Amino acid sequence: MSHAHHAHHAHHAQETAVYTHGHHESVLRSHRWRTAENSAAYLLGELRPGLSVLDVGCGPGTITADLAERVAPGRVVAVDAAADVVAQARAYAAERGLTNIEFATADVHALDFPDDSFDVVHAHQVLQHVGDPVQALREMRRVCRPGGIVAARDADYAAMTWYPAAPALDEWLDLYRRVARANGGEPDAGRRLLSWARAAGFTEVGSSATAWCYATPEEISWWSSLWADRTTASSYAEIAVAGGHATEAVLAGLGGGWREWGAAADAWFAVLHGEILCRS
Repeated sequence: MSHAHHAHHAHHAQETAVYTHGHHESVLRSHRWRTAENSAAYLLGELRPGLSVLDVGCGPGTITADLAERVAPGRVVAVDAAADVVAQARAYAAERGLTNIEFATADVHALDFPDDSFDVVHAHQVLQHVGDPVQALREMRRVCRPGGIVAARDADYAAMTWYPAAPALDEWLDLYRRVARANGGEPDAGRRLLSWARAAGFTEVGSSATAWCYATPEEISWWSSLWADRTTASSYAEIAVAGGHATEAVLAGLGGGWREWGAAADAWFAVLHGEILCRS
């Protein structure tokens, strides 16, 4: 079926949410850890050389580069709302010697591409941060050719789980979810992806879940210091304070709680994600 009827009113929507994480080094450190294997395994079986891909919200481009290797010589277009991050992604692709990726800035609510432009449209950890995830999926569907795939994966914050118990982490999670919602996002996005896809007009949706698990001393040290830094020094911290959700002293306490938890010899943390593969 053609998606032409979506095209005209699509371009009036625009981003209303604030990106909760911002682009502090601690955020990019976490994004750079992501690979197609640890973050897009559910999609890999659909990829083959020659397919064209749009990677929405590409961040520093590590997943994009992996996808580009798999579909080469197919064309990959990677877009993000933040120009500085797009520049990093471009540099990273050059470092890896990839020549089949183009980069641009874009708002997922109004993608600047014609209908039916791509075989695969992919978004990782994007829909939780946007003001209208259903509109974003409609746009992803519009630019995907009939018979193509729209793929999305998002964490579900309320489903994060860890050991040992740490009151500071419970407080952190409660605060994070409040700040993200105040910014116009939906932190418990993983469980909602299927419903958003249906609302966006997809009839054929495969839904799955996978987890990131941090359990070695190296992983725990990395994950806990990352969130300690994010909680005290990223845009999230500024937004939390400016919005009256927390004081700097509270955030400092939560950051200390993360470091203390991360020092436990038997610390373990899992992040559940929802995933959708939608046939266009």
